[in-house]
Amino acid sequence: PDLDLEPEDVLISSPDLVENLEQCVMNWQTQITIVLQDIFVSFPPQGPGPLPELTLWERRATVLGALTEQLKQPAVEKILKVLGVANAGIAQTFEGTIIELTNYHLESNSNSRYLKTVERHFLNLQKGGNFSLQLETIPTLMERLQTMWLSSRHYNTNERMVPLMERIAWQLCENVAQEIHVQTLFRYKEVKSQVFVAKQVLEKWKLSYFENRAEIEKLGRSSRWEFDREKLFKMSDYMASVCQDIHDVFQVLEELYNIFSPELKGMKGIDEVIRRVDGLVLPFQEVTFNPFRISNKSNWKTIMKDFNITVKDIEEESVSIIDKFFTNTHSSAHAFDILMRFKQNRSRDAISLHLLGKFDNVLTQYCKEVDNIRKMFEAKKDDPPLNITKYEPPVAGAIRWAWTLVEHSKQPIVAFLKVPEILQSEKSEAKNKYVELALQIKEYQEKKHEIWLHRTESELPLLIKQTLLTTSEGTSTAKGCSNTHVRYIVNFSPQLKEIMSEARYLVLLGYPVPELAQSVALQEEHFLRYVSDLNHLVSSYNSIMDSLSQTHAIMLAPRIKAAKKEIDFGFKRINWGSSGIADFISRGLKAVANFEAVLNQILKNERDIESKLQSIQTANLLKFPVTDKSNELPGIREFCDHLERERVKTVALLRRNYTDISLTIIMTEHLIMDTNSGKASLMETYYTYWERRVFNSLEKMVLRNIQTFNSLLMGDTALFQINAILSAPKIELQPKSSEISMLLLQCVKNCIESTKQFPRWMRGTCIKCPPQKVVGEDELVTFTFFTDVWQSSQISENVFTVSQNIKNLLFSVDQYFTHWKRYKLLLKMKVATEIERFAKKNPSCAMYDNKLQYFENLNQEVKQEVLCKTEHIIHLNMKPLVSSLRNIAESRISSLCSFLNKPAKEEMFMLRDKFMVLISEMMLKNVFLSNTVFFTHDLCS
Repeated sequence: PDLDLEPEDVLISSPDLVENLEQCVMNWQTQITIVLQDIFVSFPPQGPGPLPELTLWERRATVLGALTEQLKQPAVEKILKVLGVANAGIAQTFEGTIIELTNYHLESNSNSRYLKTVERHFLNLQKGGNFSLQLETIPTLMERLQTMWLSSRHYNTNERMVPLMERIAWQLCENVAQEIHVQTLFRYKEVKSQVFVAKQVLEKWKLSYFENRAEIEKLGRSSRWEFDREKLFKMSDYMASVCQDIHDVFQVLEELYNIFSPELKGMKGIDEVIRRVDGLVLPFQEVTFNPFRISNKSNWKTIMKDFNITVKDIEEESVSIIDKFFTNTHSSAHAFDILMRFKQNRSRDAISLHLLGKFDNVLTQYCKEVDNIRKMFEAKKDDPPLNITKYEPPVAGAIRWAWTLVEHSKQPIVAFLKVPEILQSEKSEAKNKYVELALQIKEYQEKKHEIWLHRTESELPLLIKQTLLTTSEGTSTAKGCSNTHVRYIVNFSPQLKEIMSEARYLVLLGYPVPELAQSVALQEEHFLRYVSDLNHLVSSYNSIMDSLSQTHAIMLAPRIKAAKKEIDFGFKRINWGSSGIADFISRGLKAVANFEAVLNQILKNERDIESKLQSIQTANLLKFPVTDKSNELPGIREFCDHLERERVKTVALLRRNYTDISLTIIMTEHLIMDTNSGKASLMETYYTYWERRVFNSLEKMVLRNIQTFNSLLMGDTALFQINAILSAPKIELQPKSSEISMLLLQCVKNCIESTKQFPRWMRGTCIKCPPQKVVGEDELVTFTFFTDVWQSSQISENVFTVSQNIKNLLFSVDQYFTHWKRYKLLLKMKVATEIERFAKKNPSCAMYDNKLQYFENLNQEVKQEVLCKTEHIIHLNMKPLVSSLRNIAESRISSLCSFLNKPAKEEMFMLRDKFMVLISEMMLKNVFLSNTVFFTHDLCS
């Protein structure tokens, strides 16, 4: 109150102050009562879960604690003391309120403290989807609740504990309802485990309750847990049953899908069954109610009942399909694997029981298979299939083939005998059939081995004594050659290789082999390496010999003899039992390698010669000058002079190449004969061959250049120019056509005469023939390829073609000049005389004008003419001709003007005289006009 509380005796002595203090305490009491009413009655926990319970008690403890602290203030205590001394009635009433507040405060603190110990567990329960965490939390939470029941002063009654447990049960059920959605549950297979854990959580809640209840009863120190079980477990029990149903649906689907193995999926009708299995989840996905609500229990039971009926129908259809499969299967092992898979994989009980009766079918099928194997063995034992033993020799392959038949029939029976259901079957003859087949095949294998032993002991010693090589007649494959030589062949018998292979495989199969065969088999790797090296040796030798031409064979005869001498050791002396096989191969390879090295060097020299011959054959003897503009083209003499200079340079270079060919051949002679004479007798045909090749190259060179010149001659590219000049009364070329023809033909002739720079070789050598004295000749004569080339019919024909094309070219140029005949009046020699005669006839001015106009028109037409003309290879320059014609036309015009000027002048002077006489007469008559005088004067001027 807003009063001065000092001192106390003053307050006590003043009735008004005491009354005011009583009113203040009454207000306090009213406020405390309202607070207690609010926090204990008007404000229940905010939510159905357990955490709001803790929040509520914490809020109550906080509010009541604040009130309690306010009542401990000095002013409050002083007021209450004054009212007590004054014996005010409100003091006793307020003391009761304080006691009630204190009791509520203590209860709130106690409950808040105990609930705080399980706050972490409440938080774990609120994490809805983490069922594993909740499963771990429930036992601990129940133990903490048991502790609260035993030690708490307030949570030891049904009124306090049951609502708290109801909240916990609600939270658990709510978590399951929020996380498990039946409509989408079956789309994800991993949800099965989640449903199972959710069911465990609900069951664990009830189980933990009863376990802790039993412990409390054992202690006997407090009241038992006799709570309303329907409130605590009705909802959780029902939801657990729904989770069990969902888990059972998952389990049934898994068991049904386990039936449909890949082997069964090809059966008729299986697709329809699988479709029905897939359709089992549709009713669950299409539910329109919440199955976790007890009110929907009947609807849920209806769905589960329909599901079980459909499953039973599917089981019956599956049994029918399985019966058909085991009836139609052709492999007992395959059928047995299917049975064992069904046995190992969880499947429907009805189907599993039905499959137990299929073991008799498997044994029946096995007996059929054994009979089929016996028939196959009887049919093919004399000729086993090679596709099975293609990497093994015949005997070992046949033994292994027979062994595979036994193994094929053995594996199923061994597996069968490990299964109790088959041991109890009445089909015991299956084992007897297998034993009978195995004994028959074993006898076959032993007989095969015995025959091989006898044959090997008789044949192997003879095979070992064979020489390494044998021979056959061979012919060179080189084009145009008839080089016949001895071809070597490796004399390794296929029988020897077969014996080694048989011995190796038979040892692996556990059969004994002769000591010699075993020894040979141990050296198989060496023998195969020897065979490979020998094949390489003879292949190299035969390849070299096949590649030799007859010319090569003649000049390499000493080298061939040396190599053949080494190889003949393997043909005549060394056999497969000798210890010097490796040494022989080494010496043979070395001899062949030396021979091949010599041959390769010869071939390298020949490639150099071929390169030089190619340069001769492709040489360009007609290198034309290159210009960018037509007005820079050379004249024909300059053009031909340029061709000749370039030809001389090219021929000089080719002559050096020709000389190098002879030197290269001498190098080959030195390589073979160790001489440098250039006239070895063994190489005579070799010299002749290359001299022929030189001639062919020169012939092709000349022919190609003439053909190129011929094609350019009639082409569209001008290479030189010729002036067209006036040589009245004709138009001529400068130089003349005959000289042009001669110059062009001389270019072709020079190409042919280029071969005079290549002297022939002396007979039987590659040495140039020196100049010789010839009967009838004063000077020494050098024999060259010119004579031979000149006699070539192809060259003669092409030279003739060039000559004809030159004539045609010049003729076409002459034809072009026919266009200029229109100016024949300008070309006449006697035109001046005719003009003089015309002038003597005293023609009129109009006649002069006609003549002048005619020549002026000719002059203009000439001016418009083209100044150049390209005719194939010739660029025709018309400028000199046009200039001459224009000069002639202008001179004709000048002559006419001079002839016209003289009579015109005479007539003008005569006219002047007449005017003067007339003027004199008029002056006398005074009728003279001054203008007339001036006019007459000007006219005379």
